[in-house]
Amino acid sequence: MVEHQPGSWRDGHTGEILQHQALMQTLAEKQAVLLGETHDRYDIHRWQLHVLAALHAYKADIVVGFEMFPRRVQPALDRWVAGALTVEQFLEEAEWATVWGFQAELYLPIFHYCRQFRLPMKALNCHRQLVTEVGKLGWEAIPDAERDGLTPAQPATAAYRRFLFEYTGGSRPERAAQHADDPQFDRFVRAQQTWDRAFACNIATALEADPSALVVGIIGRGHLEYGHGTPAQLADLGIEHVAVLLPEDSLEFEIERKPGMADALFMLARLDAPE
Repeated sequence: MVEHQPGSWRDGHTGEILQHQALMQTLAEKQAVLLGETHDRYDIHRWQLHVLAALHAYKADIVVGFEMFPRRVQPALDRWVAGALTVEQFLEEAEWATVWGFQAELYLPIFHYCRQFRLPMKALNCHRQLVTEVGKLGWEAIPDAERDGLTPAQPATAAYRRFLFEYTGGSRPERAAQHADDPQFDRFVRAQQTWDRAFACNIATALEADPSALVVGIIGRGHLEYGHGTPAQLADLGIEHVAVLLPEDSLEFEIERKPGMADALFMLARLDAPE
């Protein structure tokens, strides 16, 4: 068991302390660095901004991809980075209130950073209705014209199904699915994998357009932990130079109980502690 030390990085497999500068320099050579988040935590979005800035110090060619935006609003992201929109105009054109809904103030510092340094912002998400329909009907039932540019997801492993089942509350009396392999859990898994694949496909598209770039992904941590989700879908697309970074704020970081959750974890100061 390793004591929590705010302000430090630890290897997500061994618990070894990692030096910030050396880690950032190494990560800047990846194809993609995925920064996991809990959507409503300001301190986590601030951490994402600081990591983005640190990577930018070592890599000029950075593209920042966001789970928050479906592909159809990409023109709004382009216009924002180009300086053509006010904040209010950007949020309206990007359909923020309907496609995401969390407070924009949580993310605006990252958006402003991209704008100030002219870092391309890329929409990583797909149309929400596609997720619903794949969950309900399965991928093969979706007409080609309605697939929003995606390819079919690599099937979920048994380990990923177990992770998702426990991540969403595990077995409980009021739940229809009582174990990870229950067919009644299939709908959720298919929907989750549609998001996983959307993020991976759109990261791959960004890298096809600029193979020398580093894509920094701003994505919910449930799509990233233990190499499941989006990292697995990226590997299926041939993109393997990927790192997952996650924030941690427990009093004690029990790497022995959670090995492989991420490639590196950063220890945040706890919200209930003075800064």
